[in-house]
Amino acid sequence: MKNWTREERYRPLKDPQELWTLHQETSRSNYRQTYHVQSITGLMNDPNGFVWHNNQWHLFYQWFPWGAVHGLKYWYHVVSDDLVTWKNLGVCLMPDREYDNKGVYSGSAMPIGDSLYLYYTGNSRDENWVRHPYTCLARLRDDGWTEKYPLPLFGAHPDYTEHQRDPKILYNPEQNAYYILLGAQRKKNLTGCVLVYKSDDLLHGWNFAGELKVPGFESFGDMWECPTIEKIGGKDILLFCPQHLRIAGRGSSTNHNGYIIGDMSWDTLTFTPKTQFHVLDFGFDSYAAAFANNVQDESKGILIAWMGLPDSSYPTDEENWSGCLTLPRELRIRGRRLVQQPLPQLKELRDQELDVTKADRGELCPLPQSCEMEFYCRPGDVDLILFAKENGEDGLKISFNQAKCQITVDRSHMDRRFNEDQGEARTRSLPNGLTHLRIFIDHSSVEIFVNDGDAVFTSRVFPDENENSFQIHGDVFLRMWTLKRATKDTMTI
Repeated sequence: MKNWTREERYRPLKDPQELWTLHQETSRSNYRQTYHVQSITGLMNDPNGFVWHNNQWHLFYQWFPWGAVHGLKYWYHVVSDDLVTWKNLGVCLMPDREYDNKGVYSGSAMPIGDSLYLYYTGNSRDENWVRHPYTCLARLRDDGWTEKYPLPLFGAHPDYTEHQRDPKILYNPEQNAYYILLGAQRKKNLTGCVLVYKSDDLLHGWNFAGELKVPGFESFGDMWECPTIEKIGGKDILLFCPQHLRIAGRGSSTNHNGYIIGDMSWDTLTFTPKTQFHVLDFGFDSYAAAFANNVQDESKGILIAWMGLPDSSYPTDEENWSGCLTLPRELRIRGRRLVQQPLPQLKELRDQELDVTKADRGELCPLPQSCEMEFYCRPGDVDLILFAKENGEDGLKISFNQAKCQITVDRSHMDRRFNEDQGEARTRSLPNGLTHLRIFIDHSSVEIFVNDGDAVFTSRVFPDENENSFQIHGDVFLRMWTLKRATKDTMTI
């Protein structure tokens, strides 16, 4: 792997032609996705500014153009009519001001009239390389032109460390006020928290309202990234990413994405938990999840996440690119948990339904690089091997143990292993047994929806050419489709 200098990491993009050769090389990778949002070159991570506006879904993501490392970040813009097929529009926000001279970092969006207002973290460093974060504002007009406001909305609060970022803009009709939530770290004990700013106007008058109080979670990780408070089905949900925290069943991974269901009081800035902290995704690679703004349906939320983790590496790093986003999901409340379900419109991607007669007999069968599998499971143990070799061995193993009422996903038998220290198996209890699996496979990812959304396992996988088969053991009924392409590697800057 190349050792990147600071100058290389913070080299600005001046001419799109500088990326042409890298784009061509990236497009030839065997691991490029066909229906997931991914960057045209380099590294992508957090989804930003996810919103419904002017009869389109707008989505942005953090992008470092030059390679699979973190450096000078941009916001790249994609749009969709249906959350299935995506079009590249190019760079929307560039690090071209003193207050964001080392990157435009994560944030959110709010539509007003014909304009879309973008709230982001300006990552600024001084001559001594000391970080100074700012919460900044830009306006994306309906003609596609972006203009930044000349000054940040506000800078860092002095009682917290330099880690203050990821503004989520919210409107509360009961208060008739706007709020910005920021992920932060306390100076006094280096623990994570959420800062709250309030204004009657989207563009002006932002004041620090206080720190969000979450009883019982005063020392839960040392930084909370990407916080938001959403309401689904009449329930308040606090979603955030606690960092540098060990959670049982998550191996040595210390970066997590999860939520608490509770009651939010905007008068006292107190979120009273009604549940414990729940992991949002039980797989290996899901972080920085973003709820879409302006969904206009209080019964559900629409969510998308980065299919990756901080402080992690992936096999495509050697090809100078990394990262993609998860499929968008519908979120609803079921009991005391959030459930995630594939969007109904994803069925439009189905191309050819495959004959699975041999698979039903337990025989080894070819596995397409891009497909959907749906299993209806009867009582009993189930063992599914994806990306098996021609002898039926190795691969990604999905196992349900009826006696223990547990499902386990294990990728330790794949040839290309990575991030092994974070654990290579994940287990989820299923007290009511296993009844249904819906699995989406792309060239380098697997998303497993269990029991109509009771659990989701999202994982990157990088199968070799000989890992191209699957096999089933158990009493199941399977349907299987190849899937059409929904994203294109169009080089738009």
